[in-house]
Amino acid sequence: MLDTDVASRSFKGRLPDTLATRLVGRQPLLTFVTVGELTQWTKLRNWGPRNRLVLDQWLADKPVIPGAESIAVIWGELSAAATQRGRPRPVNDTWVAACCLAYGLPLATMNVKDFADFAEHNGLTLIAN
Repeated sequence: MLDTDVASRSFKGRLPDTLATRLVGRQPLLTFVTVGELTQWTKLRNWGPRNRLVLDQWLADKPVIPGAESIAVIWGELSAAATQRGRPRPVNDTWVAACCLAYGLPLATMNVKDFADFAEHNGLTLIAN
């Protein structure tokens, strides 16, 4: 699974070599959250139709994990547990972690600190540079 930062850099062709090497031969997957965040960025940055088309073409062959009741339950459990530990996590990061954990998928991210709590307490596997 690609975190939004990895998806964005991959789309732009700016993924660090060390991380790119670790992803060779793996099918890139996205969460509904990443698609939403990428779409938000295109709107906030006033992308024109040509740039948006390039992104849509890049997204076209990437399977997207949709929201589902099972993911929502995991999100609730993760969010509650993190809050009870005194480490509430950002909402979107929690959704991404929930998608990964629901399907037993590792997360490729450059923001390890954002997901370290999920790795330590919930078994989220991270692929980082």
